[in-house]
Amino acid sequence: MADIMDDVIDDEYHMDKARVRASFDRAAKTYDAAAILQKLVRDEMFDRLDLINVSPKKILDAGCGTGHGSFQLQKRFKTAQVFSLDLAMGMLEKTHAQQSFINKLLRQKRLICADIENLPIADNSMDVVWSNLAIQWCNDLDKSFTEISRLLKPNSLFIFSTFGPDTLKELRAASSNGKTHVSRFIDMHDIGDALTRNGFNAPVLDVERYTLTYDNVRGVMQDLKSIGANNATQGRSRGLSGRGFLNNLAEQYEQFRLDGKLPATFEVVYGHAWTPEAKQDEHGLGEGVSPISFRPRS
Repeated sequence: MADIMDDVIDDEYHMDKARVRASFDRAAKTYDAAAILQKLVRDEMFDRLDLINVSPKKILDAGCGTGHGSFQLQKRFKTAQVFSLDLAMGMLEKTHAQQSFINKLLRQKRLICADIENLPIADNSMDVVWSNLAIQWCNDLDKSFTEISRLLKPNSLFIFSTFGPDTLKELRAASSNGKTHVSRFIDMHDIGDALTRNGFNAPVLDVERYTLTYDNVRGVMQDLKSIGANNATQGRSRGLSGRGFLNNLAEQYEQFRLDGKLPATFEVVYGHAWTPEAKQDEHGLGEGVSPISFRPRS
């Protein structure tokens, strides 16, 4: 056990969950105006959901942010119960404030403040778990997938998006100074392996890349702050980032300027997978795991 704890302590990319929660609490009021990419990805997820035959009675929106995914899920599946979960109470308060129907969700205790790595939800209680750009804030992907698999019923759907390793590659390169300034994002193939390792069947994953453009580095940093994506890694600098660091960051970022704009690349991994069918007999026959399918990279 001591060795495991030492590994966690030594991991410079380990997330400080208290800092993550505080950042998203502060960003709740500014999130929607800056969350351009989050909306694009959410819309793409709904397009992909159109191709999947599912009629859920209970849906968990894991990492709901300000609630727009929950609202759309409720609109699409009118008779379903949609549960909205987020680590930050500020995001749930924003979810509550934005739509009048959420009052019904509140009365029925459908807003949940919790961590995806420790879900206070009963086993075999959900038909769909939906998660848009949230699992990158988890420290232990296996633990997160185990939790999601646990609460899903047999033959139920997990559909998600998360960030891949090329995300913010320009910022990572420009800010390299021995400290961590950008989170570590997991490769699509490793995510697929984690899904099968934790009991999911027939995972399908693919990647899309998006590029947002800015006039200057300040714009990049302001957008990240506005959506709550502050640096919460253990290896971050604990002091204030002085003018010297910011000036150097701006200077180094200039190498990426193209057509008068500074790019910020986001690699988005889309995926879905299913929990196994219920056991056919006491020996559990019929529970095989299908191979992973990877779509070509775009």
